[in-house]
Amino acid sequence: MEHTKSYEKELAFQADRRKATTEFIKIISDLWYDKAIEVVLFQNQTIDKKVSDIIHLHEYAGEFVQKPISIFDSLEILRAINDLKLPPSKLDIGKLTYEYHSDENNFQDVKSFVIDKLKGAGKGKRQQPKNVVLYGFGRIGRLLVRELMAKTGKGDQLQLKAIVIGEELNAGTLMKNADLLCMDSVYGRFMGTVDIDPENNLLIINGTPVYFIQAEKPEDVDYTKYGISNALLIDNTASFRCQRELSRHLKSKGVNRVLLAAPGKEVPNIVYGVNHHDYDPNNTNMYSATSSTTNAITPILKVLEDSLGIKKGHLEFIHTCTDDSDNTPEKYNRRGIGARHMVIAETSAELAAAKVLPSLKGKLTSNAIQVPAPNGSLAILNLEVKNRTSLDGINTIVKKYALEGDLVEQIKYSLNKQMVCSDIAETSAPAVYDSSATIVSGNGKNIVLYIWYDNAYGYTHQIIRLAKYIAKVKRYTYY
Repeated sequence: MEHTKSYEKELAFQADRRKATTEFIKIISDLWYDKAIEVVLFQNQTIDKKVSDIIHLHEYAGEFVQKPISIFDSLEILRAINDLKLPPSKLDIGKLTYEYHSDENNFQDVKSFVIDKLKGAGKGKRQQPKNVVLYGFGRIGRLLVRELMAKTGKGDQLQLKAIVIGEELNAGTLMKNADLLCMDSVYGRFMGTVDIDPENNLLIINGTPVYFIQAEKPEDVDYTKYGISNALLIDNTASFRCQRELSRHLKSKGVNRVLLAAPGKEVPNIVYGVNHHDYDPNNTNMYSATSSTTNAITPILKVLEDSLGIKKGHLEFIHTCTDDSDNTPEKYNRRGIGARHMVIAETSAELAAAKVLPSLKGKLTSNAIQVPAPNGSLAILNLEVKNRTSLDGINTIVKKYALEGDLVEQIKYSLNKQMVCSDIAETSAPAVYDSSATIVSGNGKNIVLYIWYDNAYGYTHQIIRLAKYIAKVKRYTYY
Protein backbone atom coordinates (compact mmCIF):
# COMPACT_ATOMS: atom_id res chain seq x y z
CA MET A 1 0.00 0.00 0.00
CA GLU A 2 2.80 2.39 0.93
CA HIS A 3 4.60 1.52 -2.32
CA THR A 4 1.42 2.31 -4.32
CA LYS A 5 1.05 5.72 -2.65
CA SER A 6 4.70 6.53 -3.35
CA TYR A 7 4.31 5.47 -6.98
CA GLU A 8 1.17 7.58 -7.45
CA LYS A 9 2.85 10.55 -5.75
CA GLU A 10 5.77 10.31 -8.19
CA LEU A 11 3.38 10.09 -11.16
CA ALA A 12 1.59 13.22 -9.95
CA PHE A 13 4.90 15.07 -9.56
CA GLN A 14 6.04 14.09 -13.05
CA ALA A 15 2.71 15.26 -14.50
CA ASP A 16 3.06 18.61 -12.72
CA ARG A 17 6.66 18.94 -13.93
CA ARG A 18 5.72 18.27 -17.55
CA LYS A 19 2.79 20.68 -17.31
CA ALA A 20 5.11 23.39 -15.95
CA THR A 21 7.59 22.63 -18.74
CA THR A 22 4.85 23.03 -21.34
CA GLU A 23 4.05 26.50 -19.97
CA PHE A 24 7.80 27.25 -19.89
CA ILE A 25 8.08 26.39 -23.62
CA LYS A 26 5.06 28.58 -24.49
CA ILE A 27 6.48 31.63 -22.69
CA ILE A 28 9.89 31.04 -24.29
CA SER A 29 8.21 31.08 -27.71
CA ASP A 30 6.07 34.17 -26.92
CA LEU A 31 9.09 36.10 -25.67
CA TRP A 32 11.08 35.26 -28.79
CA TYR A 33 8.48 35.86 -31.50
CA ASP A 34 6.57 38.71 -29.85
CA LYS A 35 9.33 40.62 -28.03
CA ALA A 36 12.61 39.43 -29.65
CA ILE A 37 13.81 38.18 -26.25
CA GLU A 38 15.92 35.01 -26.51
CA VAL A 39 16.11 32.85 -23.39
CA VAL A 40 18.88 30.30 -22.90
CA LEU A 41 19.71 27.92 -20.06
CA PHE A 42 23.42 28.19 -19.29
CA GLN A 43 23.94 29.00 -22.97
CA ASN A 44 21.87 26.01 -24.16
CA GLN A 45 19.12 26.87 -26.61
CA THR A 46 15.53 26.61 -25.36
CA ILE A 47 13.66 27.74 -28.49
CA ASP A 48 11.82 24.98 -30.41
CA LYS A 49 12.72 22.33 -27.81
CA LYS A 50 10.59 19.42 -26.61
CA VAL A 51 9.42 18.88 -23.03
CA SER A 52 12.01 16.15 -22.48
CA ASP A 53 14.77 18.44 -23.83
CA ILE A 54 13.92 21.20 -21.35
CA ILE A 55 13.75 18.75 -18.42
CA HIS A 56 17.14 17.34 -19.41
CA LEU A 57 18.64 20.86 -19.64
CA HIS A 58 17.44 21.61 -16.11
CA GLU A 59 19.08 18.42 -14.85
CA TYR A 60 22.35 19.39 -16.58
CA ALA A 61 22.10 22.91 -15.10
CA GLY A 62 21.70 21.54 -11.57
CA GLU A 63 24.69 19.28 -12.03
CA PHE A 64 26.70 22.14 -13.54
CA VAL A 65 26.22 24.55 -10.61
CA GLN A 66 25.96 21.72 -8.03
CA LYS A 67 22.64 23.07 -6.85
CA PRO A 68 19.13 21.99 -7.91
CA ILE A 69 17.68 24.09 -10.75
CA SER A 70 13.96 23.34 -10.75
CA ILE A 71 11.61 23.89 -13.70
CA PHE A 72 9.11 25.33 -11.20
CA ASP A 73 11.64 27.95 -10.08
CA SER A 74 12.76 28.89 -13.58
CA LEU A 75 9.12 29.10 -14.71
CA GLU A 76 8.36 31.54 -11.91
CA ILE A 77 11.23 33.78 -13.02
CA LEU A 78 10.19 33.43 -16.66
CA ARG A 79 6.69 34.65 -15.81
CA ALA A 80 8.21 37.70 -14.14
CA ILE A 81 10.34 38.40 -17.23
CA ASN A 82 7.27 38.11 -19.44
CA ASP A 83 5.49 40.77 -17.37
CA LEU A 84 8.29 43.30 -17.89
CA LYS A 85 8.72 45.67 -20.80
CA LEU A 86 12.19 44.79 -22.07
CA PRO A 87 14.09 45.62 -25.29
CA PRO A 88 15.36 42.83 -27.58
CA SER A 89 17.56 40.78 -25.25
CA LYS A 90 19.34 37.52 -24.60
CA LEU A 91 18.78 36.25 -21.06
CA ASP A 92 20.10 33.19 -19.23
CA ILE A 93 17.27 31.74 -17.15
CA GLY A 94 19.67 29.24 -15.56
CA LYS A 95 21.92 31.99 -14.21
CA LEU A 96 18.94 34.01 -12.97
CA THR A 97 17.42 30.98 -11.22
CA TYR A 98 20.75 30.11 -9.63
CA GLU A 99 21.25 33.67 -8.39
CA TYR A 100 17.71 33.93 -7.03
CA HIS A 101 18.27 30.91 -4.81
CA SER A 102 21.79 31.88 -3.77
CA ASP A 103 22.64 32.96 -0.24
CA GLU A 104 23.36 36.48 -1.46
CA ASN A 105 19.79 37.11 -2.65
CA ASN A 106 18.02 39.52 -0.29
CA PHE A 107 14.85 39.98 -2.32
CA GLN A 108 11.53 38.84 -0.89
CA ASP A 109 9.81 38.07 -4.20
CA VAL A 110 10.70 37.04 -7.73
CA LYS A 111 9.43 40.16 -9.49
CA SER A 112 11.56 42.62 -7.49
CA PHE A 113 14.58 40.33 -8.00
CA VAL A 114 14.10 40.21 -11.78
CA ILE A 115 13.52 43.97 -12.02
CA ASP A 116 16.76 44.62 -10.15
CA LYS A 117 18.83 42.13 -12.16
CA LEU A 118 17.58 43.40 -15.52
CA LYS A 119 17.57 47.10 -14.68
CA GLY A 120 20.36 47.70 -17.20
CA ALA A 121 18.13 46.62 -20.08
CA GLY A 122 16.58 50.04 -20.55
CA LYS A 123 19.94 51.78 -20.96
CA GLY A 124 20.87 50.24 -24.30
CA LYS A 125 20.29 52.09 -27.58
CA ARG A 126 18.08 50.36 -30.12
CA GLN A 127 20.08 49.54 -33.25
CA GLN A 128 18.88 49.32 -36.82
CA PRO A 129 18.77 45.81 -38.38
CA LYS A 130 21.63 45.01 -40.74
CA ASN A 131 21.28 43.64 -44.28
CA VAL A 132 23.38 40.50 -44.81
CA VAL A 133 24.70 38.99 -48.03
CA LEU A 134 26.30 35.54 -48.17
CA TYR A 135 28.99 35.18 -50.82
CA GLY A 136 29.14 31.45 -51.49
CA PHE A 137 26.82 28.61 -50.52
CA GLY A 138 29.02 25.76 -49.32
CA ARG A 139 28.70 23.83 -46.06
CA ILE A 140 29.29 26.84 -43.80
CA GLY A 141 27.11 29.03 -46.01
CA ARG A 142 24.18 26.65 -45.75
CA LEU A 143 24.57 26.36 -41.96
CA LEU A 144 24.65 30.16 -41.77
CA VAL A 145 21.38 30.31 -43.70
CA ARG A 146 19.79 27.73 -41.39
CA GLU A 147 20.80 29.59 -38.25
CA LEU A 148 20.08 33.09 -39.56
CA MET A 149 16.60 32.10 -40.72
CA ALA A 150 15.79 29.99 -37.65
CA LYS A 151 16.84 32.85 -35.33
CA THR A 152 15.28 35.73 -37.28
CA GLY A 153 12.59 36.30 -34.65
CA LYS A 154 11.20 39.79 -35.28
CA GLY A 155 14.12 40.62 -37.59
CA ASP A 156 15.72 43.12 -35.22
CA GLN A 157 19.32 42.02 -35.90
CA LEU A 158 20.67 40.35 -39.03
CA GLN A 159 18.42 40.20 -42.10
CA LEU A 160 19.58 37.79 -44.80
CA LYS A 161 18.78 39.37 -48.15
CA ALA A 162 20.86 37.59 -50.79
CA ILE A 163 23.19 34.69 -51.60
CA VAL A 164 25.82 34.97 -54.34
CA ILE A 165 26.94 31.91 -56.32
CA GLY A 166 29.12 31.38 -59.37
CA GLU A 167 26.75 29.03 -61.21
CA GLU A 168 24.35 30.09 -63.94
CA LEU A 169 20.93 30.79 -62.45
CA ASN A 170 17.96 28.75 -63.59
CA ALA A 171 15.18 26.67 -62.03
CA GLY A 172 17.47 23.64 -61.78
CA THR A 173 20.16 25.58 -59.92
CA LEU A 174 17.63 26.97 -57.47
CA MET A 175 16.11 23.54 -56.87
CA LYS A 176 19.54 21.96 -56.30
CA ASN A 177 20.49 24.59 -53.75
CA ALA A 178 17.09 24.36 -52.07
CA ASP A 179 17.62 20.61 -51.71
CA LEU A 180 21.12 21.12 -50.24
CA LEU A 181 19.69 23.57 -47.72
CA CYS A 182 16.80 21.27 -46.79
CA MET A 183 18.89 18.17 -46.06
CA ASP A 184 22.38 17.86 -44.63
CA SER A 185 24.17 14.51 -44.29
CA VAL A 186 25.27 15.36 -40.72
CA TYR A 187 22.74 17.85 -39.37
CA GLY A 188 19.67 16.32 -40.96
CA ARG A 189 16.60 18.13 -42.22
CA PHE A 190 16.17 21.89 -41.99
CA MET A 191 13.30 22.48 -39.59
CA GLY A 192 11.60 25.03 -41.81
CA THR A 193 10.17 25.55 -45.28
CA VAL A 194 12.06 26.22 -48.51
CA ASP A 195 10.37 27.05 -51.84
CA ILE A 196 11.74 28.41 -55.09
CA ASP A 197 10.64 31.33 -57.30
CA PRO A 198 12.59 30.79 -60.56
CA GLU A 199 11.05 33.85 -62.24
CA ASN A 200 12.61 36.19 -59.68
CA ASN A 201 15.62 33.98 -58.71
CA LEU A 202 14.42 33.64 -55.13
CA LEU A 203 14.49 31.04 -52.42
CA ILE A 204 11.51 31.52 -50.10
CA ILE A 205 12.87 30.40 -46.70
CA ASN A 206 10.34 30.24 -43.89
CA GLY A 207 8.24 32.62 -45.97
CA THR A 208 11.08 35.14 -46.35
CA PRO A 209 12.37 35.89 -49.88
CA VAL A 210 16.15 35.60 -50.34
CA TYR A 211 17.69 36.55 -53.71
CA PHE A 212 20.12 34.28 -55.51
CA ILE A 213 22.65 36.34 -57.49
CA GLN A 214 25.14 35.01 -60.03
CA ALA A 215 28.56 36.66 -60.13
CA GLU A 216 32.06 35.81 -61.25
CA LYS A 217 33.73 38.90 -59.79
CA PRO A 218 32.85 40.43 -56.40
CA GLU A 219 33.12 44.02 -57.62
CA ASP A 220 30.63 43.46 -60.45
CA VAL A 221 27.54 43.06 -58.24
CA ASP A 222 25.20 45.98 -57.67
CA TYR A 223 23.29 44.94 -54.56
CA THR A 224 21.26 48.15 -54.52
CA LYS A 225 19.25 46.72 -57.45
CA TYR A 226 17.86 44.21 -54.97
CA GLY A 227 17.00 46.80 -52.32
CA ILE A 228 20.17 46.02 -50.35
CA SER A 229 22.23 48.84 -48.82
CA ASN A 230 25.00 49.19 -46.21
CA ALA A 231 25.18 45.39 -46.05
CA LEU A 232 27.53 43.10 -44.20
CA LEU A 233 28.88 40.55 -46.68
CA ILE A 234 30.01 37.20 -45.28
CA ASP A 235 32.42 35.52 -47.68
CA ASN A 236 32.42 31.76 -47.08
CA THR A 237 34.11 30.76 -50.35
CA ALA A 238 37.66 31.13 -48.91
CA SER A 239 38.69 32.31 -52.39
CA PHE A 240 39.55 35.86 -51.30
CA ARG A 241 41.69 35.79 -48.16
CA CYS A 242 44.09 38.73 -48.29
CA GLN A 243 43.22 42.36 -47.75
CA ARG A 244 43.53 43.27 -51.43
CA GLU A 245 41.24 40.46 -52.59
CA LEU A 246 38.69 40.94 -49.82
CA SER A 247 38.48 44.66 -50.52
CA ARG A 248 37.00 43.85 -53.93
CA HIS A 249 33.70 43.21 -52.13
CA LEU A 250 33.71 46.79 -50.86
CA LYS A 251 33.84 48.08 -54.46
CA SER A 252 30.39 46.63 -55.10
CA LYS A 253 27.40 48.89 -54.52
CA GLY A 254 25.48 48.19 -51.31
CA VAL A 255 28.24 46.60 -49.15
CA ASN A 256 30.13 48.45 -46.40
CA ARG A 257 31.48 45.62 -44.21
CA VAL A 258 33.10 42.26 -45.07
CA LEU A 259 33.54 39.21 -42.85
CA LEU A 260 35.69 36.32 -44.09
CA ALA A 261 34.64 32.88 -42.83
CA ALA A 262 38.22 31.57 -43.00
CA PRO A 263 41.69 32.63 -41.80
CA GLY A 264 42.70 35.92 -43.40
CA LYS A 265 45.91 37.73 -44.29
CA GLU A 266 46.52 41.41 -43.49
CA VAL A 267 43.06 41.67 -41.89
CA PRO A 268 42.13 41.26 -38.21
CA ASN A 269 41.74 37.59 -37.28
CA ILE A 270 39.04 37.47 -34.60
CA VAL A 271 37.81 34.85 -32.17
CA TYR A 272 34.64 36.38 -30.82
CA GLY A 273 34.79 36.57 -27.03
CA VAL A 274 38.59 36.63 -26.99
CA ASN A 275 39.81 39.62 -29.00
CA HIS A 276 36.84 41.19 -30.81
CA HIS A 277 36.96 44.30 -28.59
CA ASP A 278 40.42 45.09 -29.98
CA TYR A 279 38.78 46.30 -33.20
CA ASP A 280 36.10 48.98 -33.36
CA PRO A 281 33.45 48.32 -36.08
CA ASN A 282 33.28 52.08 -36.67
CA ASN A 283 36.90 52.04 -37.83
CA THR A 284 37.33 48.52 -39.27
CA ASN A 285 35.51 47.33 -42.38
CA MET A 286 37.15 43.92 -43.01
CA TYR A 287 37.38 41.03 -40.56
CA SER A 288 38.33 37.36 -40.52
CA ALA A 289 36.61 34.84 -38.24
CA THR A 290 39.81 32.75 -38.56
CA SER A 291 39.26 28.93 -38.41
CA SER A 292 37.06 26.53 -36.46
CA THR A 293 40.18 25.09 -34.82
CA THR A 294 41.40 28.52 -33.68
CA ASN A 295 37.93 29.29 -32.30
CA ALA A 296 38.03 26.01 -30.37
CA ILE A 297 41.41 26.41 -28.68
CA THR A 298 41.89 30.13 -28.04
CA PRO A 299 39.09 30.58 -25.47
CA ILE A 300 40.65 27.81 -23.35
CA LEU A 301 44.18 29.07 -23.98
CA LYS A 302 43.12 32.54 -22.86
CA VAL A 303 41.68 31.10 -19.63
CA LEU A 304 44.94 29.27 -18.93
CA GLU A 305 47.18 32.18 -19.90
CA ASP A 306 45.23 34.62 -17.71
CA SER A 307 44.90 32.24 -14.75
CA LEU A 308 48.06 30.12 -14.70
CA GLY A 309 50.39 31.46 -17.37
CA ILE A 310 51.50 29.25 -20.26
CA LYS A 311 55.21 28.50 -20.51
CA LYS A 312 55.14 26.21 -23.56
CA GLY A 313 53.12 23.39 -25.06
CA HIS A 314 52.03 21.21 -27.97
CA LEU A 315 48.59 21.16 -29.60
CA GLU A 316 47.38 17.97 -31.27
CA PHE A 317 44.16 17.89 -33.27
CA ILE A 318 42.05 14.86 -34.13
CA HIS A 319 40.04 16.29 -36.98
CA THR A 320 37.27 15.01 -39.22
CA CYS A 321 38.30 14.60 -42.84
CA THR A 322 37.95 17.68 -45.01
CA ASP A 323 36.78 18.05 -48.59
CA ASP A 324 40.24 17.50 -50.13
CA SER A 325 41.02 14.27 -48.27
CA ASP A 326 40.44 12.22 -51.41
CA ASN A 327 42.56 14.50 -53.59
CA THR A 328 46.31 14.81 -53.91
CA PRO A 329 47.38 18.38 -53.22
CA GLU A 330 50.81 19.26 -54.56
CA LYS A 331 52.10 20.45 -51.21
CA TYR A 332 51.14 17.48 -49.04
CA ASN A 333 50.78 14.18 -50.85
CA ARG A 334 49.93 12.15 -47.76
CA ARG A 335 46.43 13.74 -47.84
CA GLY A 336 45.77 11.91 -51.12
CA ILE A 337 45.58 8.56 -49.35
CA GLY A 338 41.88 9.25 -48.84
CA ALA A 339 39.20 9.69 -46.25
CA ARG A 340 39.10 6.06 -45.08
CA HIS A 341 42.36 6.29 -43.14
CA MET A 342 43.88 8.18 -40.24
CA VAL A 343 46.13 10.74 -41.92
CA ILE A 344 48.79 12.99 -40.41
CA ALA A 345 48.12 16.49 -41.70
CA GLU A 346 49.75 19.88 -41.43
CA THR A 347 48.28 22.67 -39.34
CA SER A 348 49.40 26.12 -38.36
CA ALA A 349 47.05 26.38 -35.40
CA GLU A 350 49.80 27.61 -33.09
CA LEU A 351 50.46 30.55 -35.41
CA ALA A 352 46.77 31.33 -35.72
CA ALA A 353 46.36 31.21 -31.93
CA ALA A 354 49.27 33.63 -31.53
CA LYS A 355 47.57 36.10 -33.90
CA VAL A 356 44.62 36.19 -31.51
CA LEU A 357 46.69 35.93 -28.31
CA PRO A 358 50.08 37.55 -29.07
CA SER A 359 51.50 36.51 -25.67
CA LEU A 360 51.60 32.91 -26.96
CA LYS A 361 53.92 33.68 -29.89
CA GLY A 362 56.76 31.14 -30.06
CA LYS A 363 55.46 29.06 -27.12
CA LEU A 364 53.45 26.40 -28.99
CA THR A 365 53.81 23.71 -31.63
CA SER A 366 50.97 21.85 -33.35
CA ASN A 367 50.04 18.94 -35.55
CA ALA A 368 46.84 17.25 -36.73
CA ILE A 369 45.49 13.82 -37.53
CA GLN A 370 42.51 13.54 -39.84
CA VAL A 371 40.17 10.63 -39.09
CA PRO A 372 37.25 9.06 -40.98
CA ALA A 373 34.41 10.49 -38.89
CA PRO A 374 31.45 12.49 -40.25
CA ASN A 375 31.55 15.19 -37.58
CA GLY A 376 33.17 16.25 -34.33
CA SER A 377 36.82 17.11 -33.69
CA LEU A 378 39.12 17.02 -30.67
CA ALA A 379 41.95 19.31 -29.59
CA ILE A 380 44.47 17.94 -27.10
CA LEU A 381 46.35 20.71 -25.29
CA ASN A 382 49.57 19.42 -23.70
CA LEU A 383 50.90 22.41 -21.78
CA GLU A 384 53.45 23.45 -19.20
CA VAL A 385 52.05 26.23 -17.03
CA LYS A 386 53.94 28.75 -14.89
CA ASN A 387 51.83 28.42 -11.73
CA ARG A 388 51.08 25.12 -10.02
CA THR A 389 47.58 23.74 -10.21
CA SER A 390 45.58 20.57 -9.51
CA LEU A 391 42.81 18.66 -11.23
CA ASP A 392 40.15 20.29 -9.05
CA GLY A 393 41.89 23.63 -9.40
CA ILE A 394 41.90 23.70 -13.18
CA ASN A 395 38.34 22.36 -13.45
CA THR A 396 37.18 25.07 -11.06
CA ILE A 397 38.92 27.74 -13.14
CA VAL A 398 37.36 26.61 -16.43
CA LYS A 399 33.91 26.18 -14.85
CA LYS A 400 34.05 29.76 -13.56
CA TYR A 401 34.75 31.09 -17.04
CA ALA A 402 31.99 28.89 -18.50
CA LEU A 403 29.53 30.25 -15.93
CA GLU A 404 30.25 33.97 -16.04
CA GLY A 405 32.29 36.57 -17.88
CA ASP A 406 33.20 37.19 -21.53
CA LEU A 407 33.63 33.53 -22.54
CA VAL A 408 30.33 31.92 -21.47
CA GLU A 409 29.24 31.58 -25.11
CA GLN A 410 32.59 30.14 -26.14
CA ILE A 411 33.18 27.47 -23.47
CA LYS A 412 30.79 24.67 -22.60
CA TYR A 413 31.78 22.75 -19.49
CA SER A 414 30.97 19.06 -20.00
CA LEU A 415 30.21 16.70 -17.12
CA ASN A 416 29.81 13.71 -19.44
CA LYS A 417 32.19 10.97 -18.28
CA GLN A 418 31.72 8.92 -21.46
CA MET A 419 31.93 11.65 -24.10
CA VAL A 420 32.39 10.70 -27.75
CA CYS A 421 32.42 12.89 -30.86
CA SER A 422 28.70 12.45 -31.60
CA ASP A 423 27.83 13.95 -28.21
CA ILE A 424 28.93 17.41 -29.26
CA ALA A 425 26.93 17.56 -32.51
CA GLU A 426 25.12 20.89 -32.89
CA THR A 427 26.84 22.45 -29.90
CA SER A 428 26.83 26.23 -30.41
CA ALA A 429 29.89 26.78 -28.20
CA PRO A 430 33.13 26.45 -30.23
CA ALA A 431 34.89 24.70 -27.32
CA VAL A 432 33.52 21.85 -25.20
CA TYR A 433 35.76 21.27 -22.19
CA ASP A 434 35.90 17.56 -21.22
CA SER A 435 36.27 17.95 -17.45
CA SER A 436 36.52 14.21 -16.76
CA ALA A 437 39.47 13.74 -19.15
CA THR A 438 41.82 16.44 -17.79
CA ILE A 439 45.23 15.26 -16.58
CA VAL A 440 47.53 17.14 -14.20
CA SER A 441 51.06 15.95 -13.37
CA GLY A 442 52.29 15.42 -9.83
CA ASN A 443 54.22 18.69 -9.81
CA GLY A 444 51.10 20.60 -10.93
CA LYS A 445 52.95 22.23 -13.84
CA ASN A 446 52.15 19.87 -16.74
CA ILE A 447 48.54 19.59 -17.84
CA VAL A 448 46.65 17.84 -20.63
CA LEU A 449 43.22 19.13 -21.61
CA TYR A 450 40.74 17.66 -24.09
CA ILE A 451 38.61 20.14 -26.01
CA TRP A 452 35.86 18.85 -28.29
CA TYR A 453 34.28 20.93 -31.02
CA ASP A 454 31.69 20.64 -33.75
CA ASN A 455 33.94 22.20 -36.35
CA ALA A 456 31.10 23.42 -38.59
CA TYR A 457 28.23 24.18 -36.19
CA GLY A 458 30.18 25.84 -33.37
CA TYR A 459 32.19 27.84 -35.90
CA THR A 460 29.00 29.00 -37.64
CA HIS A 461 27.71 30.41 -34.36
CA GLN A 462 30.99 32.22 -33.79
CA ILE A 463 30.66 33.79 -37.25
CA ILE A 464 27.15 34.96 -36.38
CA ARG A 465 28.29 36.37 -33.01
CA LEU A 466 31.07 38.28 -34.73
CA ALA A 467 28.69 39.42 -37.49
CA LYS A 468 26.35 40.93 -34.88
CA TYR A 469 29.26 42.77 -33.31
CA ILE A 470 30.45 44.13 -36.67
CA ALA A 471 26.88 45.12 -37.60
CA LYS A 472 26.40 46.78 -34.19
CA VAL A 473 23.15 44.90 -33.54
CA LYS A 474 24.18 43.18 -30.29
CA ARG A 475 21.25 43.02 -27.87
CA TYR A 476 21.15 43.60 -24.16
CA THR A 477 22.42 40.41 -22.52
CA TYR A 478 22.29 38.87 -19.09
CA TYR A 479 24.37 35.72 -18.76
